[in-house]
Amino acid sequence: MIAFILNNKTIKTHNNAGMTLLDFVRYEQRLTGTKIGCREGDCGACTVLVGTLNEKNTISYKSITSCISPLGNAHGKHIVTIEGTNLPKELTVTQSAIKENHASQCGFCTPGFVVSLTGFALSESKNNSENALDAISGNICRCTGYKSIEKAVDDICEKLESADSKKSLQTLIDNGFIPSYFSEIPERLNQLQIKSNPQSGMTYVSGGTDLYVQKADNLINNTVHLISDDDSLKGIHIDDNICTIGAGTTVTDLWNHKALNTVFPNLKKHLKLVSSEQIRNMASLGGNFVNASPIGDMTIFFLALNSNITIINPEGNERQIPLNQFYKGYKTFDLKDDELIKDIQFELPSRHTKFNFEKVSKRTHLDIASVNSAISITVKNNSIEDAYVSIGGVSAIPKYLFKTSTFLNGKPLNKTTILEANEILQSEISPISDVRGSSDYKRLLARQLFFAHFTALFSHQFSLNDFVQHA
Repeated sequence: MIAFILNNKTIKTHNNAGMTLLDFVRYEQRLTGTKIGCREGDCGACTVLVGTLNEKNTISYKSITSCISPLGNAHGKHIVTIEGTNLPKELTVTQSAIKENHASQCGFCTPGFVVSLTGFALSESKNNSENALDAISGNICRCTGYKSIEKAVDDICEKLESADSKKSLQTLIDNGFIPSYFSEIPERLNQLQIKSNPQSGMTYVSGGTDLYVQKADNLINNTVHLISDDDSLKGIHIDDNICTIGAGTTVTDLWNHKALNTVFPNLKKHLKLVSSEQIRNMASLGGNFVNASPIGDMTIFFLALNSNITIINPEGNERQIPLNQFYKGYKTFDLKDDELIKDIQFELPSRHTKFNFEKVSKRTHLDIASVNSAISITVKNNSIEDAYVSIGGVSAIPKYLFKTSTFLNGKPLNKTTILEANEILQSEISPISDVRGSSDYKRLLARQLFFAHFTALFSHQFSLNDFVQHA
């Protein structure tokens, strides 16, 4: 049985755990304010909030796209749809800001915006427009001038700041951001006496952000094995300069981790290129790896960190392999049917090590890469001690550039080295023409992103003009 609270209603259902939360909300509960748009997690029309009870007996809320989220992942949670944000007799602050700033025309996308901004009000993010706009980065409006939405966002942030900079739950209730029943949810979830939801089936699903785009019909009608709440697959731990990240850890967990943001100063800038906030809240690292997309952003990211992965089977037996040996061919990898990736490990960069991630897509944000690339490079006395370079979109697999990386080791950091390394890079890749660009275009992007690593990391030494004649 799946048990959770939907808005202000306790739900206990025997529906298939693999059906989408969107379909359950709309067709089983008739809450049709949550819209069906793309069914791929891109438009945000189906956005809902997921509240998880934490150790402090408080609820942490995050926005997700319900069209690609399995119903079973709602077990033990508080799910909030647009209907669940309503006050008894008046508009909430968020709803009023949308109305007063004329930030809605056809209205189809508006529920998603309202839910996402309500999630922002409930979050620990600082009350500023930049963070609020990040919160709606996965919501698309097809007819309203976006300036109206930005004005609404500014109004919400201003009212949040004047209400309470710490955004306590009771203050949000008192000031009309959320209805009063939110205060009862922690106790009601405790009273559900939630037990772990028995799982069966050989199809493992974590966040579902890839699988439900590719195989939704199959997953909806068959038994799935949900692992998103498996604590043994979660967490970020640093010990003796080795960082171990559970495969069930989400991209948002990386985004919020203070130590990793210190080690990688541009981490949020890089992760913002990966997806919208809703998808970052759902997507697991292990899921990105086993999706085996040749342009998987997080796979490219961790290949350049020279990562190892730990693989576990149902008997608890473990084996560890380098991530750069995991992929065997297009969508094939070194993982048996009953095995899971347990965690990812890598050595934290030294003070002489720099890391960079680059991505080119048709849109800057919220899009699949045409080509993406990452580099981790250690330089002392203007000599390259170690270099690890990865690239996506130019091979059948997420590509670790063995020859290019080996060539860079021990070389002086200068223009000649970089140009020679690019020639080796070009010999290692084999792009094909597809909807994301011709093979020649992808070779050009591979070269330019490789150069971009050095102009970004060593701007005092290189500029784009150094490589202009090679463009």
